[in-house]
Parts: sequence; structure tokens; C-alpha cells
Amino acid sequence: MTFYEFLVFIHVFSAILGLGPGFIMIFIVTKADTMTELRHAYVIRNRLHIFVMVGGTLLLITGLWMGVLNTSLFSEGWYVLSLVLFLIALAFGPIILSPRSKPIKALLKEHQGNDIPKEYDVLSKKLFFYERIENVIFLIVIALMILKPF
Repeated sequence: MTFYEFLVFIHVFSAILGLGPGFIMIFIVTKADTMTELRHAYVIRNRLHIFVMVGGTLLLITGLWMGVLNTSLFSEGWYVLSLVLFLIALAFGPIILSPRSKPIKALLKEHQGNDIPKEYDVLSKKLFFYERIENVIFLIVIALMILKPF
């Protein structure tokens, strides 16, 4: 196995490790019926997010490293578009998702009782809307990596 093939191997595993859990993060919290369940679902979600961050970081590093080793990739449309879309999706975290998740975290911490307040529904719909957009971007990146259409 060449070093480049090793990078491809790590890249594919990073996609599974990082992107796989990201696609189910919304589903985990939408099944909660009580605040106790919701709080626990967010604990699980936060633990999964560690995999997403590590996998995403490895994806970026290995993808760029493969580009450095094979500079012709930077002239391939699918590679450049994948990289741009991936960077846009990464920027979603601090720019779009974090500001929308902070009020939810505060609500989970401060809310008394076991009923899920209506305010949570409003806040979560906004957050999950952008998370779904991010998931679509990642699906497009995966499709570009597999198909290499241009």
C-alpha cells in the first residue's frame, strides 16, 4: 500500500466516522417525549459530535494532503467543488449552528419540570433546518467524491 492509498483509506474511514453520526443527530433528539429524555438525547448527541469533529478534521487533512501529493486534483472540478462545499459546511458550525444551539442548551439547563416547552419546538426547528442543509451539502460532497463527474 502506498502512502497515497493509505491516505485514501484514512479518508474513507474518516467519512464514515465523521459524517455517519452527523446524519442521525437530529433523529436522536426528535424522539424525546419528556425533558428527561430530551436532556439525555442531547448528552448522546454531544458525545456523537466528538466523532463528527474528529472525522471531519481528518477528512479535511487527508483530502488536502492527497491534493498536495497529487496536485492535478486542484484542477479537477469535482475536487475543488467538494473542498469548497466542505469548507462551507464546516463554517456552518460556528457561524450558523452554534448561535442557534446556545438558546436550546440554556433552555435544557434552566427549564423546570418534565414537559418539553413550546419554545423548544421553535428553537429546534430553526436549528434542524440548517443542520438538514448541512447534511445535504455533505451528501453532495460524498456524491462528488464517488462519481467524480467533472
